[in-house]
Amino acid sequence: MATINQSYRSTFLKLGFLLAFTLLNHPVILATIPSVFYQTDSLTSVGRRDTLISQPDTVSTTGRKPFIESEVKYSASDSITFLGRKVFLFGDAQVSYQDVLLTAYKIELDLDSSLAYATGRIDSTGNEVGLPVFKDPSGEYTMRSIRYNFETEKAIIEHVVTEQGEGYVVSQKAKKTEENVYCLRNGKYTTCNNHDHPHFYLNLTKAKVIPGKKIITGPAYLVVEDVIMPIAIPFGFVPSTSTYSSGFILPSYGEESSRGFFLRDGGYYWAANDYFDLSLTGDIYSNLSWGARVASRYKVRYKFSGSFNFQYITNITSEKDLPDYSKSKDMSISWSHSQDSKANPYSRFSASVNFSTSSFDRNNVGSIIDPVQLATNTKRSSISYSRQWPDSPFNLSVNLQHSQNSRDTTIDLTMPNLTLTMNRIYPFKRKNKVGSDERWYEKVSLSYTGNASNTISTHESELFESSLAQDWKNGIQHSIPVSMNFKLFRYFTLSPSFSYKERWYFKSIRKSYDEESQSIVNTDTIEGFNRVYDYSFSIGTQTKIYTFYRPSRKLFGDAIQAIRHMMTPSVSMSYRPDFSDPKYGYYEWFEYYDAINDTIKNYEYSIYEGALYGSPGKGESASMSLGLNNNLEMKVKSKKDSTGYKKISILESLNFSTSYNFLADSMNLQKISMSGRTKIFGTSVNFNAIFDPYSIQLNQNGSPTRVDRYIWKDKKKIARLESASLSFGLNFGSKTFQKKDKSQSDPDQNNQFPNDGPPPGNDNINQPPPVDAETIKREYAQFSMPWNISLNYNMRVTQDGFNEEKMDYDKKITADVSISGNIELTKKWGINFSTGYSFDDKELSHTNIRISRDLHCWNMSFNLVPIGTYKSYFFSIAVNSSMLRDLKYEKRSHARDNASFSSF
Repeated sequence: MATINQSYRSTFLKLGFLLAFTLLNHPVILATIPSVFYQTDSLTSVGRRDTLISQPDTVSTTGRKPFIESEVKYSASDSITFLGRKVFLFGDAQVSYQDVLLTAYKIELDLDSSLAYATGRIDSTGNEVGLPVFKDPSGEYTMRSIRYNFETEKAIIEHVVTEQGEGYVVSQKAKKTEENVYCLRNGKYTTCNNHDHPHFYLNLTKAKVIPGKKIITGPAYLVVEDVIMPIAIPFGFVPSTSTYSSGFILPSYGEESSRGFFLRDGGYYWAANDYFDLSLTGDIYSNLSWGARVASRYKVRYKFSGSFNFQYITNITSEKDLPDYSKSKDMSISWSHSQDSKANPYSRFSASVNFSTSSFDRNNVGSIIDPVQLATNTKRSSISYSRQWPDSPFNLSVNLQHSQNSRDTTIDLTMPNLTLTMNRIYPFKRKNKVGSDERWYEKVSLSYTGNASNTISTHESELFESSLAQDWKNGIQHSIPVSMNFKLFRYFTLSPSFSYKERWYFKSIRKSYDEESQSIVNTDTIEGFNRVYDYSFSIGTQTKIYTFYRPSRKLFGDAIQAIRHMMTPSVSMSYRPDFSDPKYGYYEWFEYYDAINDTIKNYEYSIYEGALYGSPGKGESASMSLGLNNNLEMKVKSKKDSTGYKKISILESLNFSTSYNFLADSMNLQKISMSGRTKIFGTSVNFNAIFDPYSIQLNQNGSPTRVDRYIWKDKKKIARLESASLSFGLNFGSKTFQKKDKSQSDPDQNNQFPNDGPPPGNDNINQPPPVDAETIKREYAQFSMPWNISLNYNMRVTQDGFNEEKMDYDKKITADVSISGNIELTKKWGINFSTGYSFDDKELSHTNIRISRDLHCWNMSFNLVPIGTYKSYFFSIAVNSSMLRDLKYEKRSHARDNASFSSF
């Protein structure tokens, strides 16, 4: 005999005699009862719980195998009724057997036929409640009624609803087989979560559902809002696996006037494993244009993740031998890799690669044109690895960098760029400090930075034809700054420093004069190791000066307490020797005959001219650098601040800087640089300018040139404006202008006497109570239209033509403004737009308008580029679910040819 569950032994002993008496008085039952017996738990206040336990048949002589192979548990919160060989469960009824669970308001168990019948009920409001829910390893199913056979595992179901992948399957009649396959007739497949009455569905005349794998259907047709659409398929299948799987990707089709009919984005998807996947797709056009793509995603949890995308497209326009015929080969590579911060705290690897030919973005714009992508003329890439050593000041980083300009097709490539740094250390600081004061030499600090790089700057077409020895620049640089910092006269900070740089080059150049071309040319490149060094000394000091101004109390009262002006002047002196001195060997010279001027001239040059890290400076330098930083703040009264006052920044920063070289032959004073930042109505405003303190005169050729004469002597002004710029951005929207609810800011305003009846002096005790703001909000519809606008303005002042009357350059002002924003007309309707205007060219920049509509399980969008080179439109209405991504309607005009075409 099978072992009886320990929790039911006591109950079994109590009911054993009752069961035996029942069997002896019902001989018919004794002959036909299955090899099971009942065992009932004690009643509780919630309900009754019973179990159905398998036992070997000790009475019957038929010898058949019992169909119940494990414990069957059932319970109900309302009542359990036994009627012959049937059990009726009411109220939150549950029956579980092995890995099957059936719940419903009412369940009927027939022990003879091993059948279970479950239904729900209709409540007082006419709604169906307590509907049967069937759970097994394949999923969960909701239905109106079910007849389930525990022995054969077959079932007949009415109105079943199950979620398969991203969609729902609904059928009025379904049959479940023993292989957990559901056969449907006139079923519905939809991705609309309103599955009882979906907005759209595929009517499956005949279908077979294999849970967790796929749905196979015979003839099916589309129904939208209960309207049968003239779109049908003879057969099909919908994958419904919960895990991704490999398979073919069906292409989309359409037509362009320049490239003809096409099949696009068709190929194969390979779900390799749980860590990465791979897709191979391609395009083909009727005029023999074609494209291929390779894309992959990968992820290892808590270690790294990334994606890779490679595209190669051959675009053919027009026909051969025609004037407008063209053929371009475009390529694009993008790679993104990020390392999880938990993987390794001391090393990190990351990649952000965005490389393409200059014509790729122009020739292969998508349906929706990205204005940011069009405005970006420069693409950059970076692959980096960094390493830190714990309890060590050293850090290592290795980078591969790329930068390209799509307008002039120039490309800068650095591979690799290695940097080894040592954080600042204090070599003379005592480990075990003895004494009260720190000695001066303990403040001496030094650091180290080592760079090794190999780089090239060329055009795309010449990149793969370049020579590593001749065209690439490479070298190693060591930088060792030594400095100290201490107080001087309490209010000054003194900072002496010494800087040493050493460069290692592997080639040098020699120049000569070419008599035929009458120009100076490079004649030789000498390979070999070259050690090039330079050094400089500097000492600087700075302090802070505060001034206060208190406005007149008669004019401003006590609203403005004070205005504070903080100035930070700084002065530094530096010295650098003349490294063009012959003793260093860094410079060479030669004589040549100038036939034009009939003179002999000397030409001096650096043999490391154009090297990666430059050449030591020519000429002795002893300069003084001057700087002045300004900050202006105002303290005003404020009820919101706990101190009763708040600070308002009038001018966040206003900085001036220049330098004076005492050993220069002429024009010792350098140009004056100014930069500033402030806030106006919460908006940051940035401005900067460059001023030249020297005059301009015409040379012998009639060209304007700077002369060693201060402009103060000629025009009685300190300097002339050479260039300037101003920029600011505004971001405002509906929330910016929202007014505070006074009832929320003052909770006692509408309830001054919450417990004392009507206010004093009011004799009309029957007057209705005041209506608060919350009641008004509930009784009246709230109208809301959220919106947001971003505005950016840039203005530049540059030098234009030279004005001989003023003996100065005319100024040219260029400005542009860009605007972007969004308006949410309703919760379903939205408008996004972006545009700009160039005041110099007097024309609009790239303009894009997008209107979208949320259609619950569908989405509709309309993108319009009304002007410019990429003038086009794109209309789409599609299902949200990616499972039915091909169920869509599109109509567009391509920016390549402005020819309209549609696809479904």
